[in-house]
Amino acid sequence: MLLTTLQNSPAFLISLVFIVGLLVGSFLNVVIYRLPEMMQRSWRRECLEFLELPAEDHAETFNLSYPGSHCPSCKTTIKAQQNIPVISYLFLRGKCAACGASISARYPLIEAFTACCSAVIAWRFGYSPALMFALLLTWGLIALSFIDIDRQLLPDSITLPMLWLGLILSLFSIFTDSHASIIGAAAGYLSLWSVYQLFKLATGKEGMGFGDFKLLALFGAWLGWQYLPLIILLSSLVGAVIGGSMIIFSKHDARQPIPFGPYLAAAGWLALIWGNDLNSIYLQAVGL
Repeated sequence: MLLTTLQNSPAFLISLVFIVGLLVGSFLNVVIYRLPEMMQRSWRRECLEFLELPAEDHAETFNLSYPGSHCPSCKTTIKAQQNIPVISYLFLRGKCAACGASISARYPLIEAFTACCSAVIAWRFGYSPALMFALLLTWGLIALSFIDIDRQLLPDSITLPMLWLGLILSLFSIFTDSHASIIGAAAGYLSLWSVYQLFKLATGKEGMGFGDFKLLALFGAWLGWQYLPLIILLSSLVGAVIGGSMIIFSKHDARQPIPFGPYLAAAGWLALIWGNDLNSIYLQAVGL
């Protein structure tokens, strides 16, 4: 009955995916905050082991499931009814129920943003096998983008599994065929790697991180090599506009690096949704 309704009612499908997106957005808040911290703790343990130094006895368990959600100010555990995406934040007026400390509006904004992006995916792909995988890609990109904004880091634990998933999906021609996917993955990585090497050779500085190479390879694997020029162009234009605006209007230090991952993620997501139309416009603009 439910599957029939999902197939025959696009509005119901979009609404359901929107609600699921809210719940996933709540989990992504945890991933965005905890995954980089987990990585740093792991690196520290590995360094201590390599240097043959004693491990930290006071190191407590810290992962995506433990400890439970709690107020960062008073450490009070957040109850289930206080952890409903967006609604709880509005009901509590953005404050901790226990101590009254302000809670960042970023949490409900990420939840709402994830829900809206998920709804767009449902509208674009409808009830189809592509829907589930496009949602997974969208959620992964949101996590990667905000982690890169916060830490200038694109974790391999998200990027590489998504890249391999794109290659596997190409066997079934869900988004592109295997030929275009394999070439896309290789070309995506090598194109930015080449720019990186040339920039480093010319200036002696690193212009971007290796995570950016892997992220573009991910899009090549999912969408095929044909969309790489469009993604590079869109991400570069948006990055130049936003980066320039930050330097001019917010007095951002030009020497301080600006994460490129969110621009790549946004461009790749747009290519996933409107790739054919955008590619046609791009090809006409360049006279092809």
